[in-house]
Amino acid sequence: MNQYEEIRQGEKGAWVSIGAYLALSAIKLVAGYWFASGALVADGFNNLTDIVASAAVLIGLRISQKPPDKDHAYGHFRAETIAALIASFIMATVGIQVLITAGGSLFSSERHAPSLSSAWVALFAAACMAVVYMYNRRLANRINNQALMAAAKDNLSDALVSIGAAVGIIGAQFGMPWLDPVAAVVVGLIICKTAWSIFYSSTHALTDGFDANELSTLRATVERTNGVKSIKDMKARVHGSNVLIDVIVGVDPELTLIESHQISDDIEKQLEHKHNIMSVHVHVEPHGLEKLDEISK
Repeated sequence: MNQYEEIRQGEKGAWVSIGAYLALSAIKLVAGYWFASGALVADGFNNLTDIVASAAVLIGLRISQKPPDKDHAYGHFRAETIAALIASFIMATVGIQVLITAGGSLFSSERHAPSLSSAWVALFAAACMAVVYMYNRRLANRINNQALMAAAKDNLSDALVSIGAAVGIIGAQFGMPWLDPVAAVVVGLIICKTAWSIFYSSTHALTDGFDANELSTLRATVERTNGVKSIKDMKARVHGSNVLIDVIVGVDPELTLIESHQISDDIEKQLEHKHNIMSVHVHVEPHGLEKLDEISK
């Protein structure tokens, strides 16, 4: 399966999320108004906004499948990362809204106990979103897709929101109406933390940031390649779900051009085989060139 086929597989996860949100938002809104549960109604509107986030992920996946052109020589894979960034903004908005609403309810003197049936609806919705989360997380890990992983984290946040709503509704039945806003505050903080995590990883990738420990692992693979005497420089950056590497290696200056080229091919094969790196640019220089330059001076 090539990278474009993997992205097409990722679209399935986005469609699953959209379908689940459409169904659950309708159920929650109808049940919320019927059973007089403000928490369930708020959760239903939350799912409506999640449809936008999932649609953004789907659009990002579609754009990233476009082949390279004269303006995008490396392809359009970073559309995945941008989609994840948009999803983080939507999640943060939802999290802040949950905190504001919960904060207002916490200090409100007027509270009523909704029907216990609404709690069962919320728990059913939480179970559904947990299944969607596990499906999308497994698919995102299998195809190494950042945007779909962001959608999976959004699914998990929604499951937590529904659990929080159920806790509040059940608590109200036992004379603890304050439990609803307290649970909502905790859930809101979890959503905001998840949004920050996605935002940080997305902006880190978009600004060509790369994990130093992972770079050290890749560097060790290059160093162990036969014929490599030294590594003068090595850089890596994330491009969607792909990693792009630029490396300058020193080789025996007595080697022929064909032999040096073979070492470059070996480096590319090692990185692809061990780390699934598909794009490597290798520049070969004579080992000890710096010493020769100093002597000539």
